[in-house]
Amino acid sequence: MDALAGLLDGPRARGAFLLRSVLSPPWSMRIQDRAPLTVVAVVQGHAWIVRGDADAVRLGKGDVAIVRGPDPYLVADSPGTEPQIIIHPGQACTTVDGESLAQAMDLGLRTWGNDPFGETVMLTGTYETAGEISGRLMAALPGLIVLPADSWESHLIPLIREEIGRDEPGQEAVLDRLLDLLLIAIVRTWFARPGTPAPGWYRAQADAVVGRALRMLQNNPAHPWTVELLAGEIGISRAALARRFTDLVGEPPMTFLTGWRLSLAADLLLDEPAATLEAVAARVGYGSAFALSAAFKRVRGISPQEHRRSR
Repeated sequence: MDALAGLLDGPRARGAFLLRSVLSPPWSMRIQDRAPLTVVAVVQGHAWIVRGDADAVRLGKGDVAIVRGPDPYLVADSPGTEPQIIIHPGQACTTVDGESLAQAMDLGLRTWGNDPFGETVMLTGTYETAGEISGRLMAALPGLIVLPADSWESHLIPLIREEIGRDEPGQEAVLDRLLDLLLIAIVRTWFARPGTPAPGWYRAQADAVVGRALRMLQNNPAHPWTVELLAGEIGISRAALARRFTDLVGEPPMTFLTGWRLSLAADLLLDEPAATLEAVAARVGYGSAFALSAAFKRVRGISPQEHRRSR
């Protein structure tokens, strides 16, 4: 498992909001759903994204974008079009005066808009809750990523466009997995672009020494790792590994391991509500529920029980 795969393996779309929008101008939506991450793909026409004081960005046919929340932003036919639609948490849709548009703009299965023959067609996939393992990844992403159509190649967009209109058993799970694949493809392409400030943990995977250390920590977090033991497995001195790892990743090996273990634990607490704290502790490398609770509270500021109740 490489660094990117490790960070993307835990957060999975679970009943993600996935919608096709069909629109004719003028149209403008203020997105204030506080979702941590949204993927937008324009399959016909164009759209503009406006985030705070940043310059407006135009998306044309075939362009894709990742918008990192939770700050509000606009998606519109033109940067100057005043918002007519507000998207709230839970994907509730209203006018600016608060009147529901759920029925008025319903165009059928997972399809929404102001004109069934509109000139702009967008696919939107929203992760409405933050996967705990994705925290390090999300911190590495800018507020807006845009990949122009001519800068990457993927067959996922046409596939999602086709599948979004299907109503078959298990279709929600199919769409969730397709959205995950699209996210991975966009992030991987973005980080690989020349000049992109990829995070240290991503660049470090190409290093013969640190990349191997990262894979060992991520693949077997329950092992009683020490820097000395890790260095011995790789065949390098303890001091050399600690220095090289810190220089490339941005933090010492054991600090990275602690964050990884606690992220795994946080995800397990939400995904497996029947699992005892003792069982979760054992799976992520803590000797007891008490040890996990102490580390969790120290790093995250809340207890594992409070985290589990937060969902």
